[in-house]
Amino acid sequence: MRVAAIDCGTNSIRLLIADVQGENFREVFRDMEIVRLGQGVDKTGEFHPDAIARTLAAVDKFAAEIARRGVEKIRFCATSATRDAKNRDLFINGVKSRLGVAPEVISGEEEAALSFAGATKEMPDAIAPFLVVDIGGGSTEFVIGHRNVEKAKSVNIGCVRMSERHFKSDPASQDEIEAARKDIQAAIKDAASIVDIKSAKSLIAVAGTATTVAAAALNLAEYDRYVIHLSRISAEQTHQTAEMFLKMNRDERAALGYMHPGRVDVIAAGSLVLHEIMKATGAKEFVASESDILDGIAWSLSQSSN
Repeated sequence: MRVAAIDCGTNSIRLLIADVQGENFREVFRDMEIVRLGQGVDKTGEFHPDAIARTLAAVDKFAAEIARRGVEKIRFCATSATRDAKNRDLFINGVKSRLGVAPEVISGEEEAALSFAGATKEMPDAIAPFLVVDIGGGSTEFVIGHRNVEKAKSVNIGCVRMSERHFKSDPASQDEIEAARKDIQAAIKDAASIVDIKSAKSLIAVAGTATTVAAAALNLAEYDRYVIHLSRISAEQTHQTAEMFLKMNRDERAALGYMHPGRVDVIAAGSLVLHEIMKATGAKEFVASESDILDGIAWSLSQSSN
């Protein structure tokens, strides 16, 4: 069955079209647009009209691709920013009129479960239990388990939220970094009250912050998802990369060959989140995975049809 999975977060909207049959999975098409849907949501509690317009323009593009490729089933999941926005109906109705399906505004726990499914599907049992960490734009999900989710917690320390809340200078001042660090550490402590973050055998980090940190640690000239996928990045490399991003100004970050333009403004805060997670878990390394919530959404469509 040909399915389309759409993940709409705070910073990006992504599309995966795949053929899924039983345990067989074949990627047909993958695309991403940085739309910053969560622009200002942490402060105002509402979507900005420009952010909705950018996101619906990306949905138009995805709708054309879905129609062209003969997709049979669509699932559209919206996460942190949409959960927080009081005027989310403007966005939901806009998507429904374009795709014929309404976005599901999923909980942090459902988001965590889908990320876990996507990230661990190809991992061997020998390196379980897994702690999957999904650093998004608005929130970060912590989920632990072997083959199934055992505990999960979502906390509001995404890269866009931390950047908007704390980083006013370019590069961020030491006081701004320390204020963000305290915020992040408090949220990690909150997550750790539910999820035993120190008990995992493997730490798997998914989404754009983690894969961009991996690209930097691997010293890639340009972004290469096939090189990044399943790479192992040490705690020391993570620390050094976060330090590097925090010291750079916007132009210096933008000049990096692997840096997506939409991540330039938020990667410093995102890398700080990842660094603090590594410290809190005591993990010696993380596995960077390009398989994440998007793959989990696609798998869920196959299971729901059985």
